[in-house]
Amino acid sequence: MPPRIEPDLRLMSLLSTADRALGELAGIGRRLRNPHLLIRPFIRREAVLSSRIEGTITRLDQLFLFEAQPEEPSHPSDAGEVRNYVRALEHGLEYIRGGEPFSLRMLREIHHLLLDGVRGAEKRPGELRDRAVLIGRSSEFDEARFIPPCHTTIGPMLDDFVAFLRDERSLPVAIQLALAHYQFETIHPFNDGNGRVGRLLITLMLCERQILPQPLLYLSAFFEQHREEYYDHLLNVSRRAAWNDWFGFFARAIAEQARDAVIRVQRLQDLQETLRQRTSRLIRTAAPQILVDELFASPFITMNRAADVMGVAFKSAARTIITLEEAGILREITGQQRNRVYCADEILRLLDEPLTDDPPTP
Repeated sequence: MPPRIEPDLRLMSLLSTADRALGELAGIGRRLRNPHLLIRPFIRREAVLSSRIEGTITRLDQLFLFEAQPEEPSHPSDAGEVRNYVRALEHGLEYIRGGEPFSLRMLREIHHLLLDGVRGAEKRPGELRDRAVLIGRSSEFDEARFIPPCHTTIGPMLDDFVAFLRDERSLPVAIQLALAHYQFETIHPFNDGNGRVGRLLITLMLCERQILPQPLLYLSAFFEQHREEYYDHLLNVSRRAAWNDWFGFFARAIAEQARDAVIRVQRLQDLQETLRQRTSRLIRTAAPQILVDELFASPFITMNRAADVMGVAFKSAARTIITLEEAGILREITGQQRNRVYCADEILRLLDEPLTDDPPTP
């Protein structure tokens, strides 16, 4: 790493477009008044989409509900897997914010959190694979679509990979990300969860290299939408060194998802201001404004959580929740008399829906 690269004019144009889109998103990230309110749901959206590529079916609303009501037994069986992706990504971000360099230890800790207590937990979380593996629908090696390197050879490859993560800064950022993602997926160092760790590393690299001030860019939506093309490009690099095609695909992913993030952030900020104004007309005290802001971090809320967020008694929180429900800002979703959960539908819809250039219909 890195291989010899000979970009053509088409690739240079795609790289330039990706750089401009990243720059615009970075500017938005620096101007966020309270980054936590948007980073938290963006991470969860990525967790859902990255896990979906691996076959999970948990939706974004189900993940938020799982976090709001973790003791409820009716959650989807793979909600824990998606929650673990959130934990793993947040753990990696803690490393980056603490100034820690990329290391094999970091990768192993991330992998351990990803598989801890969920499907794949029997596949040695945090430990490098100890056997040969194959990729594809067939269980026979001579029919496999791709066979990663033998497990006895991956140690030096990972040393080279970590050195690349630490030291390579001269290449365009889209090429750095594409190279790292391809190399990790090809080495396939763990028995399970490699795809999710590899996609998670994209976000960590953008933050570690200070390309983005906040973790706002995630590519899994693009990869999931173009899943077969994604796999074909990875395979074609291995088969015939089709680097430029892979770099171009990756640059397209960055540009499209950066534009999506910019639009989504702007619309969420506009909605936040609208809901704050609506709430201030309903309730004159300041505490409900804090609750409205919290709904952008998680659109699902319980009365106990509302009381904690606002720092008020339960009865006061209940009155606020009921007022917001009557105004159509919140909707009770359980139909129960106790342990009720409320959802801010407008916020959830903006987080979850595919975006167009036209603003959403009110």
